Amino acid sequence: MRSKLNRWTSATASVLALMLSQWACAQLAPSAQAARPLQVGTRAPDFTARHADGSRYEFSAAHLGKPYVLIFYRGGWCPYCNLQLADLHLVEPRLRKAGFGVIFLSTDRPALLYSSLKESDIDYTLLSDPELQAAQAFHIAFHLDDQQYADQLKWGVDLEQTTGTKAHALPVPSVFIVDASGIIRFVYSNPDFRVRLKAQELWRAALPFAPRPRVD
Repeated sequence: MRSKLNRWTSATASVLALMLSQWACAQLAPSAQAARPLQVGTRAPDFTARHADGSRYEFSAAHLGKPYVLIFYRGGWCPYCNLQLADLHLVEPRLRKAGFGVIFLSTDRPALLYSSLKESDIDYTLLSDPELQAAQAFHIAFHLDDQQYADQLKWGVDLEQTTGTKAHALPVPSVFIVDASGIIRFVYSNPDFRVRLKAQELWRAALPFAPRPRVD
């Protein structure tokens, strides 16, 4: 009887492990084009990321206190990401002055968050999401196949080195505006990583949800 119970327990554990593994894999889209970002009207998911010093940052949609702009980018090694961050340098402080929290999330491990950027005077709130937990929660993470990973290496980008993980995955560059109650009010997500939301477009999208009077 005990032998049968042990076999049943072992079999059940194996099935559960397989289900968990499949669930984890399901959070990564097979390609950028296949990613389906969370939509407007959805409650934003909670997530944990890391500051450059390794300390934890916890995003809780139920306890925001103000609206947030979440900007997901690939990493400091990406020239298009650097162009986007440079484009936002005038709008980001205006957003904060208007009452928004503004955070940037990338796959770079904490130690590389600022050092990998082309601009040395960036003072944004940059967060590390190397295992793409936040990106998966927002349904914008996708898997790189062996050829895509090899192509990254040819271009001088070793994701295992930049992320500090074995996760061969990236986020679709995306912007989410979340209101103070935790509801997503605006989404921009483009599988073509070369095309980003412009700073003025972000400003216009955010204005209706600003808790303070318009700041020109």
